[in-house]
Amino acid sequence: MTDLVTTALLGGAAIVVVLAAVVLYRVVAGPTTYDRVLAVNIVGTSTVIVIVLISAGLDRPEYLDIAIVYALLNFVLSLAVGRFTYRSEGVKWR
Repeated sequence: MTDLVTTALLGGAAIVVVLAAVVLYRVVAGPTTYDRVLAVNIVGTSTVIVIVLISAGLDRPEYLDIAIVYALLNFVLSLAVGRFTYRSEGVKWR
């Protein structure tokens, strides 16, 4: 892999980290629980993307296993939080 491709992949990972940091504002200031849950899910998905880009950029395929496990945990956590908020608060449509 050339240095240009490696730099592009790691630069893309840095951009995704910055965008995930911007979404963290919605986690803190989200007006509803659903906004916060969605923002946390976006940050988790961004983390998986960053791990995959770093794996490709550094030519370390073993990092992909970590990304897959993290994606699975992110999905299960989203389901659990969604189910908990559904039972505790009910469904409130605007």
